[in-house]
Amino acid sequence: MKKLAIVILNWNGAEMMRQYLPSVLRCSTGDVIVADNASTDGSLEMLQKEFPKVPVVVLEKNFGFAEGYNRALAQLPDYEYYLLLNSDVEIRDKEWDAPMIRYMDEHPECAACQPKLLALIPPETHNTNPSTLNYFEYAGAAGGYLDKYGYPFCRGRVMNTIEKDEGQYDETVPLLWGTGAALMVRATDWQASGGLDNRFFAHMEEIDLCWRLRTMGRNIVCIAQSKAYHLGGATLHQGNPRKTFLNFRNNLLMLYKNLPDREFKSVMCVRCLFDYLAAFQFLLKGDLKNFSAVFKARRAFHKLRPDFDKDRRYIQQIRQNEGVPERTNFSLLWQYYVKGHKTFKELMTA
Repeated sequence: MKKLAIVILNWNGAEMMRQYLPSVLRCSTGDVIVADNASTDGSLEMLQKEFPKVPVVVLEKNFGFAEGYNRALAQLPDYEYYLLLNSDVEIRDKEWDAPMIRYMDEHPECAACQPKLLALIPPETHNTNPSTLNYFEYAGAAGGYLDKYGYPFCRGRVMNTIEKDEGQYDETVPLLWGTGAALMVRATDWQASGGLDNRFFAHMEEIDLCWRLRTMGRNIVCIAQSKAYHLGGATLHQGNPRKTFLNFRNNLLMLYKNLPDREFKSVMCVRCLFDYLAAFQFLLKGDLKNFSAVFKARRAFHKLRPDFDKDRRYIQQIRQNEGVPERTNFSLLWQYYVKGHKTFKELMTA
């Protein structure tokens, strides 16, 4: 059996791959494979011409992030580990994936891990030379958690506050979720969990997968010795109404699937209030498209909810623990906006 398949799912990302794929090929020990979601921008032709030795899995249509990976990995059965990697990730350290492989080999209880995810370009508020500063990247930083009401945050990124990496989160500790921008998963755990939920299409699907794995008693960690530099926002930028719709809808679906029975009603009631508050915040800013996106997301959630009843019953049956400790008992919105706790350490020591 082969050790690691590094799978880059591409959709119309020819320029991204042209820019960042060489660094992945140069620095990785695993086999680098591109899975193409029926791109129309000449991606396949570019790969054949400029990267003829890179294997390509060709999908017949754009299945989105979730089902695209499900179908691609189904065609790669002979690997012990999969590493899902975004096309806008640059790698700078030789054998960057080796520490993750080593940890997974030595810890059979671990289902998945991520590298330390750093910003390829520092946050806009920092007018500095990007080559001399390491800021965490929004999409995953040093690993993810959830608050009581389903809002994700990371070691190194809380809401829109992004910290500089100064080694403060280098300890390997349990996480609730690892970033889909660079997520290594044990193939047996991928298969046992059913992979990504294709009904999500994109956004939140990796958190849903990792929460499911944690519920099954499996571990998720960040390996700080491995680093990846992520551009971020390459598909849908922050503030895009489509992204708002998917994030709100999928977050609600994820909660519906994974919440323990004892707190289901109370959490979903509070989330209803928070969602409407978020919608009217968009309205006060004059952002009618995102205001509408929140309402559309809630309507879509209620329409789709019956399709997830079977999943919810199954997850309650396989639950190895009543609650996952990396899902906190506090409200992130209260801690951040009211109490002013802007960093992960402030949140966890409050």
